[in-house]
Amino acid sequence: MDLWSRFTRTSKGLEEQESSSPSQSEPTAKISSIFIYPIKSCRGISVSKAPLTPTGFKWDRNWLVVNSRGRAYTQRVEPKLALVEVELPTEAFDEGFDIKKDSFMVLKAPGMQPLNICLSKPHEVADGVSVWEWNGSAWDEGAEASQWFSDYLGKPSRLVRFNNVINEFLNAIQNIVHVDKNDFPKIPVLYSKLNYVPLLNFPNTDSQVRPVDPDYAKGHQIMFSDCFPFLLASQESLDAVNQHLEDPVPINRFRPNCCRIKWTINHISHNQDSGGLWCSILVEGCEPFSEDLWTEIKISSFSFLGVKLCSRCKVPSINQVTAISEPEPNQTLMKIRSGKVLRPKGKDQNKTYFGQNMVWNWRDCYAKRNGNVLNVGDPVYVMKKVTSAAEAAA
Repeated sequence: MDLWSRFTRTSKGLEEQESSSPSQSEPTAKISSIFIYPIKSCRGISVSKAPLTPTGFKWDRNWLVVNSRGRAYTQRVEPKLALVEVELPTEAFDEGFDIKKDSFMVLKAPGMQPLNICLSKPHEVADGVSVWEWNGSAWDEGAEASQWFSDYLGKPSRLVRFNNVINEFLNAIQNIVHVDKNDFPKIPVLYSKLNYVPLLNFPNTDSQVRPVDPDYAKGHQIMFSDCFPFLLASQESLDAVNQHLEDPVPINRFRPNCCRIKWTINHISHNQDSGGLWCSILVEGCEPFSEDLWTEIKISSFSFLGVKLCSRCKVPSINQVTAISEPEPNQTLMKIRSGKVLRPKGKDQNKTYFGQNMVWNWRDCYAKRNGNVLNVGDPVYVMKKVTSAAEAAA
């Protein structure tokens, strides 16, 4: 059982609080798909459920491919990563999943033999790993994984895993016992007081912390995601973009790691053929891009904050089937979703936006009785919103 699951189950004996019921009687929407991206910039996995952790969905962006200097590879510079398929055991998304010696993540890519990555933590540490503004250490997945990615990309590469062991635990308890995360020497005393001695065995004290931008979500953290733990987008918004395109694009161009949502009207949901999408939910009578406005969201009984419109880079222009860059949809996004269009009085006029970045307000529901899991079909309630995209944080 992973660290976060073990804590949330054990913590019920300390303090248990009910999740507040949404004030709305009917949901605005419901989850239709959940996507996990275990390796940054590689293909995602569509799942029916996913455990929540403070840094995102379990397994999401836990791994990163880096160059010989430890700098992150992404599709922006290595579009071939789009063709790397990632498989995890189905049971890995069960909240109480116990990692065994034969628990593997399997990687596949054109022209390559499958590669098994053991889910047990590796023992070697790679220093000097960097992604965007962050620099630190990570677990090194070893020589076989390094050779596999080096052969595939045609240049020296390594696969590393975020070292989050201590951080997960301290994130969970700091709001309860008011322990400074940097005050590691007090932790053994804390274990004794809380009877947590059998709960953990830290392998080292080099666990990493990667905070999100405090101007938008102070106190929240991520692993190898770009900026925030969750990204939400709607099918209505995708449809609105596709109406401007000669060749419609699927949702995987936008890589929503949280969920695409199925809108509901008068208790009725409308489904049509997916047209090649991972999951296609079309709705009548709803305005697109409504998620731009959402600032407080309840999904099932979990509280999320919409903290920043998602600005888009070149990745939506990369065909996720061929790894070839194309003009669309970025050209269209510049016409209909640019800062100049959405926020004419704001800065960053040449940025484009699609989707809403979110953080999970996990301190409100760390001891939820039925586990911290989101499921396809879970209702979505909008608790608070702004009146226009110009008012939204971006």
